[in-house]
Amino acid sequence: MLLAFLDYHRQTFMWKCRGLDARALDTRTAASTMTLGGMMKHLALVEDAWFSRSLFGHDRAAPWDAVDWRADPDWEWRTAAEDSPDDLVVLWETAVARSRQLVNEAIADGGLDRLALRPWPDGRTPSLRWILLHMLEEYARHNGHADLLREAIDGETGE
Repeated sequence: MLLAFLDYHRQTFMWKCRGLDARALDTRTAASTMTLGGMMKHLALVEDAWFSRSLFGHDRAAPWDAVDWRADPDWEWRTAAEDSPDDLVVLWETAVARSRQLVNEAIADGGLDRLALRPWPDGRTPSLRWILLHMLEEYARHNGHADLLREAIDGETGE
């Protein structure tokens, strides 16, 4: 059920982004600097951060490994406008596919109670169940943002 809802939110997010050109993906609304392109790049980073880096202890993969995160903590949001819509979609889809594969490996190796290999700074370690619930929250929150942005771009509303 967790995986089904996570995939539902992933699909909802991509539905909000599909068919938009670079200008639309860089559209902002109200006082926010948030864009759909930035959100897509951010969610690709979050997928890799939780499922690859935290859950399996892997080093950051490209393009995340070349970023000075201390000097530019919002790099993914800031640089998305430099990427083509196709490149952003491929980055996100690749991250999601990798996450699905890693979740399947983790389920086979301990199920939802399997602990991440990378603990939090306070020493606690999240389980796969916690990570999946967190990712549901991440997508649900950003899908609300995506609703507002897409409606501002072309009036498109709905799930």
